[in-house]
Amino acid sequence: MEELTKVEERIMQVIWQLGHCFVKDIIEHLEEEPKPPYTTVSSVVRILETKGFVNYKAYGKTHEYFPAISKEEYGKQSFKRMFKKYFDGKAEKVLSFMIEDEKMSAREIEALKKFIDKQ
Repeated sequence: MEELTKVEERIMQVIWQLGHCFVKDIIEHLEEEPKPPYTTVSSVVRILETKGFVNYKAYGKTHEYFPAISKEEYGKQSFKRMFKKYFDGKAEKVLSFMIEDEKMSAREIEALKKFIDKQ
């Protein structure tokens, strides 16, 4: 699975949120101001379709878009890439980061311990 660019991911987040949508719906739900032009968003959505992230149903010249893969599946693949690239594929580096840099609470650490013990 290909990695999305920042722009593609921002638009894909909206598509995941909406489920089924038209380009105008995507533009309305983008948080940035000023809103990007219709043609720009439409081009990015077509790229997402080419990459296999989005499918569509045609109504004449109008297309209704919907996700071809789930947000969870993309998240798993993204995490796997990040895990290998930034943590050398080592779980202890991820856990160290979570505990030390993200300042996990004692309750969160205890829940993590319990989860690990069950595995």
